[in-house]
Amino acid sequence: MKKFRLLTFFLLLLTAIAANAGAWQKINVAGSFNNWSPAGKAGEMKLEEGLWKTSIFLHAGLAEYKFTANGNWKENWGNDEISATLPQMGKAIKEAGNIKASIESSGWYEFVFSPEKGEFSLNKLHEQPPVPPEPPTPPAPPETPTGKDFREETIYFLITTRFYDGDTENNFYCRDRIKKGDPHWRGDFKGLIAKLDYIKDLGFTAVWITPPVENRSGLDYHGYHAYDWTRIDPRLESPGATYKDLIRECHNRGIKVIQDVVINHSCNYGIRGKVWINRLPIKYFRKAGVTPEWPYTDNLGNYKEPFRMDNDNPVAPAWFKARLKSDPQGVEPLLDPVTGKTVPTTDISPERFFGTDVNKLDPEWYHQNGFMSGGDWESPHSLQTKHMAGDCLDLATGRQNVRDYLNSAICKYLDMGVDAIRLDTVKHVERSDLLSYVNTWKKHKPGIFVFGENLVKGHGWGDLGGDNGPSDIRPWWYTRLGDDPRNPNSGGNSGFSVLDFSLFSTFRDNLSRGVFNGIGGVLANDWIYGDATSLVTFLQNHDVGPDNDFKYRFQGDDWMAAVAYNMLWTIRGIPCLYYGEEIAFMRGAPQDICGNNDTIDSTGRAYFGDHLESSGIKKTKQHALYRHIKRLNQIRRSIPALQKAPMSKVGEWGSGMSFVRDYNNGQSYVVVGLAGGGDQQISVTGVRNGLYRDAVTGNTINVTSGNLSFSVKGCSAGIYVLNGPGKIGTDGDFLR
Repeated sequence: MKKFRLLTFFLLLLTAIAANAGAWQKINVAGSFNNWSPAGKAGEMKLEEGLWKTSIFLHAGLAEYKFTANGNWKENWGNDEISATLPQMGKAIKEAGNIKASIESSGWYEFVFSPEKGEFSLNKLHEQPPVPPEPPTPPAPPETPTGKDFREETIYFLITTRFYDGDTENNFYCRDRIKKGDPHWRGDFKGLIAKLDYIKDLGFTAVWITPPVENRSGLDYHGYHAYDWTRIDPRLESPGATYKDLIRECHNRGIKVIQDVVINHSCNYGIRGKVWINRLPIKYFRKAGVTPEWPYTDNLGNYKEPFRMDNDNPVAPAWFKARLKSDPQGVEPLLDPVTGKTVPTTDISPERFFGTDVNKLDPEWYHQNGFMSGGDWESPHSLQTKHMAGDCLDLATGRQNVRDYLNSAICKYLDMGVDAIRLDTVKHVERSDLLSYVNTWKKHKPGIFVFGENLVKGHGWGDLGGDNGPSDIRPWWYTRLGDDPRNPNSGGNSGFSVLDFSLFSTFRDNLSRGVFNGIGGVLANDWIYGDATSLVTFLQNHDVGPDNDFKYRFQGDDWMAAVAYNMLWTIRGIPCLYYGEEIAFMRGAPQDICGNNDTIDSTGRAYFGDHLESSGIKKTKQHALYRHIKRLNQIRRSIPALQKAPMSKVGEWGSGMSFVRDYNNGQSYVVVGLAGGGDQQISVTGVRNGLYRDAVTGNTINVTSGNLSFSVKGCSAGIYVLNGPGKIGTDGDFLR
């Protein structure tokens, strides 16, 4: 009878406890180890004999946590005055601070909590939860990239004339912004060929060069003022180092060549052999009080041309061509048929030498709608029919003669071996017109990758919201075929990709400060694009930087740059590095000249070759960012999911990020965690079960319940690959 009464007492006691426990339908432990999720699976506790319990794998270091009720923070318990030393026991108080725990060694730990009494404990489990035997399959060998999918590549972008000088004989000073000792045209193909092994050692598999076709302008070293699309500019070539030689040498090293192409505009000299623009020879220009600067002594005509001519267009009129091979000093009187005045004289407008009357341009080749100004920059009609600058004259790209000329020239370079095309000033060409060019190139060379620059300072969602311009001039529009500006899915993938300016435009608020705030929101809109995995991503380029004014090269500390590269090399898209970023070259300098007296040596386009000389190359390769980028390239090259998979399960909390990339339904599968400046605890639920190996640390985790938790050191990344190869590369200052 006594035993019966005792049993009855315990049953009543348990019933009472269970009744009280029913006030909380769910209890979770939320902490730094599971992204502070009050409802996530990773922290869910189970009610056992009146107490809530769970076992969690914790990594060595300081952990913080609280208990939460019913999947939210409305009711929570903590205590920031309890000793962090384990084993830990005490009382958790409602709305108190975080409980801190010093985890001396990684392993399984049990949390126990009574919400009725507030009592809790945290102890290391000496008997670990059962783990099934490790799968017998050995680590998968890295898949060898096929070379047929451009998403496998990473891109090194350089201004050829500013990279490395291999031949001083072809150096050339433009007539504007002269800096003695630093010719504008300084780097060349011979120099680039000499340093291809440098680019390969850094781990890049594609090199993007600025437009190599012949240019004409007062400041044309960058290549964006085309004069003759059928000819490579002789200031880039040398005996044994032609464009064809460069392509061959790149291919010999497994490096692809991306040619920068401009179809929207020509220079202000017209097009050699096709159209001439009515201007006076520059050697006759005179201006009171102005003395030509060395090496333009006597006049501003081409100092390397025997007769000081800039314009050798064979379709020029007879009066102009008569001076092509005479009067190098520009002193023999010439009657201007337009003004009726005789030059040389200071009594004539500079417009006759430098300007263009766009209303009198040949309509067979050019638009005649004036120059861009004010609100024109957000108007499709103005963008696509007006001239953006005096030395960028808007071509009538919709005319068949223009198409035939440009396509014939570009297809010739494809036949030479060019592997991909980067297309300039995309939004200045109407989409169907632009795609007619792209599709011609793709038909000529099946499989070629084509992407373009559609610069936008903002998300650029157009009519989808939050924008001051319509969809049909925004990046996503050109990647689609539909006609509904509010519905990207009204049309499929156009087969044309773009530089990811929408993502880049957020960097002023996040990566330039070493955090990830807002990145998740941008990635959530990946569905807008035809194929987000083929977007080309970047931190900066020759025009813009990631800071608030978009004007300067990245100004942050090296660790901030490392955090940015960790993200760019692991999220969807093809990462692109601008020359010199690997050593924080010209940190904080304006990307281009901005003041009246600036010269390019003080900008982000300065000459890089000094860092590649034998006397300095060792220091360059020892730079922490150089080694960091090199390792990122090694890791990405070994994991197909990082190259080609879409993103899922994206989590972003400012100081960290996590996501999954699943290629071909598990063929290559990776869980990524990124940390800002401080250490992060990463927890991702709903992942595939199996054995994961971290490409950064080599750490191994066997997942049996769909939950993967791991720690990442500040400025580093956790790249956990299902059945992966393990640690790739050598630890550096950041990836460790």
